[in-house]
Amino acid sequence: MKFKVILSALLLSTTMAYGQTDPTIMTINGQPVSRSEFEYSYNKNNAEGVIDKKSVDEYVDLFINYKLKVQAALDAHLDTLSSFKKEFLSYRNQQVRPTFITDADVEAEGHKLYREAQQQVEANGGMWNCAHILIGLYQNADKEAAEAAKQLADSLYNALRGGADFAELAKKYSTDVNSAMNGGQLLHLQKGQTVPEFEKALFALKPGEISAPVLSPFGYHIIKMGGRESFPTYETLRPEIMQYIEMQGLREQIINQKLDSIVESEGKTVTQDQLLDRKLASLEEKDASMKNLIREYHDGLLMIEMSNREVWDKAAKDEKALEAYFRKHKKQYKWTEPRFKGIAYHVKTKEDVEAVKACVRNVPFNQWAEKLRDKFNADNTIRIRVEKGIFRKGDNSLVDRDVFGAKTTVKPVNGYPIDAVFGKKIKAPEGVEDVRDLVVSNYQEELEKAWVEALRKKYKVVVDKKVLSTVNKH
Repeated sequence: MKFKVILSALLLSTTMAYGQTDPTIMTINGQPVSRSEFEYSYNKNNAEGVIDKKSVDEYVDLFINYKLKVQAALDAHLDTLSSFKKEFLSYRNQQVRPTFITDADVEAEGHKLYREAQQQVEANGGMWNCAHILIGLYQNADKEAAEAAKQLADSLYNALRGGADFAELAKKYSTDVNSAMNGGQLLHLQKGQTVPEFEKALFALKPGEISAPVLSPFGYHIIKMGGRESFPTYETLRPEIMQYIEMQGLREQIINQKLDSIVESEGKTVTQDQLLDRKLASLEEKDASMKNLIREYHDGLLMIEMSNREVWDKAAKDEKALEAYFRKHKKQYKWTEPRFKGIAYHVKTKEDVEAVKACVRNVPFNQWAEKLRDKFNADNTIRIRVEKGIFRKGDNSLVDRDVFGAKTTVKPVNGYPIDAVFGKKIKAPEGVEDVRDLVVSNYQEELEKAWVEALRKKYKVVVDKKVLSTVNKH
């Protein structure tokens, strides 16, 4: 008995020391992060084909910054927002709903559709195999064309009566291109699928018989009755049935039916959403990759929304802050050569050359496009062609020639024979708008850096170096 107690204690201590299959690699704000979560993120972001691969040690800081942003989002209760819940549940459903059905369930739906189609066809008199030669005739054709069509149809009928090959004549003379390629064959024909004139003549024939020319709204038909067809087997139609299921979204209907069935079997004590949550928990318990995938999407949504609030949107929309950042760092935006701030434009008349200049002369540069559009290109009448911007030498041939004095050929604009430029040459950006994209990007980097520093001060991060050293080595 004493030996058993000692052995049990020894086994327990060994398991505690060595048997922990997924140890905690770090804690962030007291919340544990498993080694498998870190490995999943590291391996995904440093897979083959990734240009800027990181070592495990290099990746640690990037991962910590990511988790800090997620923690900030949780503290801000962004996971309670209806917009977040809606998007996350939509993704959850995409991953979980398909697991409620099997290939057998889809196959059963295919058989059901097959039986319904078979019953409908049989109730409608079955399917018939026939062929025709069509001598097409427009309904408003003149007498000469109508007579020519009739004569051709009659001559073909006489040839068939004399033993000519129906398929060969169909390939050569029928104006029904699709059937002509197959010797005039019209397979799987049901009652009600054709015009009355054709149908009446067809069902007056016995298998193997050929009709005299029959006039319909499409022209003259010579019809050959093949006989009644058996409904195709399920195996023959299966590819088309499966394609129909996917194209019509019937797989989702099958899933809903299965979920409704489970709800009914449990006495309506659960909802479909509860079933999905329960299923997800089961899948995550069995499949670590599913757990990591769902967590990645959940946390990614939170991180993106929090980054929008703290960095991206703030940098893009705070005009005063952008202007202040530009003024503070103005020297770093200097150019090595001057630029042309203005427009290169093409007009139809000499009068419009000056009219364009007058239109924007005392207007802020960021409003030029709107002013020109309202005055010259309103009501679907395009009087001018304009390219607006801050041009470097080489950006625009007209600007190169007329502003920078380069020897270059300006390609004429069809319908707009007169070329002109208006604006000014500047040595350095005058304001944030002149280098907006670059300023926004730089300001975002500054906000990001300050935000991460604040998060690192706010939340305690503890990394287990021993566990870190086992990443991808256990």
